[in-house]
Amino acid sequence: MAGVITASEPSWITPFTGLSPRQLSKLVTALRREGVDPVRKGRPWSLPLEDRVLLVAVYWRTNLTLRQLAPLFGVSKSAADRIIGHVGPSLALQQSKRFRKDSRTPQADVTKP
Repeated sequence: MAGVITASEPSWITPFTGLSPRQLSKLVTALRREGVDPVRKGRPWSLPLEDRVLLVAVYWRTNLTLRQLAPLFGVSKSAADRIIGHVGPSLALQQSKRFRKDSRTPQADVTKP
């Protein structure tokens, strides 16, 4: 579809996400390593992983509604919602576990005065 935002056109990436094309590429590579995009049965995603990651980044950065965002990527608003629900948690920071120096039991994340 002509006139949609895509990761294959680097000029769209920085203005909408604040990421350089190289940063987005590294992010997509890391997600592939984590296994975010496995081959499954059923209907395939309408967008490649690069475009799905771009969609989530644009959603978080611009705070556009799904009704506004979906036509920019050439998908329905329900597809945009599914993409955000699937890829978004993989992009979120994971909670780190800190351990005491002398044991392997998790330490409470408490700041000392």
